[in-house]
Amino acid sequence: MPTLVCVPIMVEAVEGALRDAAAAKVAGADLVEFRIDHLFAGEPSGAGDSRETRDVLRLAAESPLPCVVTCRSAREGGEYDGPDDARVALYERLGTAFGRLPDGTPEHPPRYLDAELSTWERSANIRQKLRLAVEHPEQIRDLRTSLILSVHDLAGRPTDLSRRLAAMRAVEAARVLKVAFRCRSIRDNLELLDLLAERDRPMIALGMGEFGLLSRVLAPKFGGFLTFASLRPEAATAPGQPTIHELFGLYRFRTITASTQVLGVVGYPLGHSLSPMVHNAGLGAIGADAVYVPLPIVGDDSGGGSEAGYASLKATLPELVEHRSLGFRGASVTIPHKENLVRLAREQGWAIEPEADAIGAGNTIVVDRDASGRPERVTIANTDAPAIAVALEPVLGSLGGARVVVVGAGGTARAAAWGLASRGALVTVHARRAERAAALAESLAGSLDSGAVCAGPVPEEYDALVNCTPVGLHGGPAPDAVPVAVGALRPGAVVMDAVYRPIETPLLRAAREKGSRTIDGMTMFVLQAEDQFRRFTGTPPPACLFERVARDAG
Repeated sequence: MPTLVCVPIMVEAVEGALRDAAAAKVAGADLVEFRIDHLFAGEPSGAGDSRETRDVLRLAAESPLPCVVTCRSAREGGEYDGPDDARVALYERLGTAFGRLPDGTPEHPPRYLDAELSTWERSANIRQKLRLAVEHPEQIRDLRTSLILSVHDLAGRPTDLSRRLAAMRAVEAARVLKVAFRCRSIRDNLELLDLLAERDRPMIALGMGEFGLLSRVLAPKFGGFLTFASLRPEAATAPGQPTIHELFGLYRFRTITASTQVLGVVGYPLGHSLSPMVHNAGLGAIGADAVYVPLPIVGDDSGGGSEAGYASLKATLPELVEHRSLGFRGASVTIPHKENLVRLAREQGWAIEPEADAIGAGNTIVVDRDASGRPERVTIANTDAPAIAVALEPVLGSLGGARVVVVGAGGTARAAAWGLASRGALVTVHARRAERAAALAESLAGSLDSGAVCAGPVPEEYDALVNCTPVGLHGGPAPDAVPVAVGALRPGAVVMDAVYRPIETPLLRAAREKGSRTIDGMTMFVLQAEDQFRRFTGTPPPACLFERVARDAG
């Protein structure tokens, strides 16, 4: 059975919720979840149904899609803090809804009711009422309500997850099991996906938060019962929920199957990255059975020497490579892990292309697998270096003898310095911390002609300046700043920025005001991404596709 897409709707008023349900149907959803935490207060009423109960009955009766009704307890991240008895009594009423509403509309029980395991375990009376809700003798095939038994933890992976899973599996009345917790790393996703592979009945296993997207997108690859996607970013009912438009448009969710290969972008933060947009567009254009997803791995902005950043990469990337069911075929690697990638590759015994080895930084990992899914060969490459050279050379006329300032001392700066110097340029590395610039120049000296790379302040005369820091990056540490003193910008020189969001960075704006020629970061981004795509798929993306997609989004 294909994995369903469910749009959750936090119900404030019945009419608005039904409009959203209709919009979800138009968008391609398979079902909706009515979250009634706010609508249902659990207040006692006199004889007959309360107004709140009638409202919920109407939602179930008039929903344009099959629906899940959930009144999530505040104990598990919801907003219902009324009595359990009232909530369970409502569920019992919903599951036995075979009459007519006051206006004559036939009642219709919801397709699913979601109750927490902790609620189920609280008392025998609650269990009896929930069983009646889903096993009522009047229920027939087309009007049957099923129980989703769930576990949620907004703090992280529950320490007693194994016990909870065993307890849920022991509940025969539960037709669907659900586990959702906040992911603290990509590795948590792998555990969730493995749970789907080991399921004994339909199961939902989803990670919440920015690190949980992988489990949501790959649910169909591992046979998940459903995944959630909001109508709008602000309508998400759990942290990290993608929108339905992202799920279907960006990630091509309906094409994902058990055979789908996984690609991605490794780094942190990744909110600015255009890589998922361009690579998924390319994969769709060539009909590749693959999807490209963000793979956030934390680090810091202190560069390749960060032991914490290296530890994060070392703890995660080999697990992606070794996981046979995931089908991980490679990734783009960005800040702050470009130097960490080569260090890890040397430790793991992975193949490193000569350019990446000489630079000491990589931005691409490619995993070749054998017929059984085992990693056969892992290769590290650097597509930044040729991209920077290809972008600059036509503007400068020639790199031979060109005086180029490289600003920064991280992985991109290493690629720029080596790539330009190896093609004949004379490179000065300038960084906020002079000792890091000096260390970079010294580390590259052995593989280059003498004097090709030095460290120091921005010289008075130069032909080109390349910013390889995140200064000016939207969402970065200094989005409104310029990485060098504005007075150091020279009329007639070429100024290139590796930052591509925004396309018009503060540096490029200041450079044009000084009379400099400029090359925006999108040029380099597209060139290096096209090179990566060829390595991932063995074929180039359609001509101009990456350029068009990137600039439209940027």
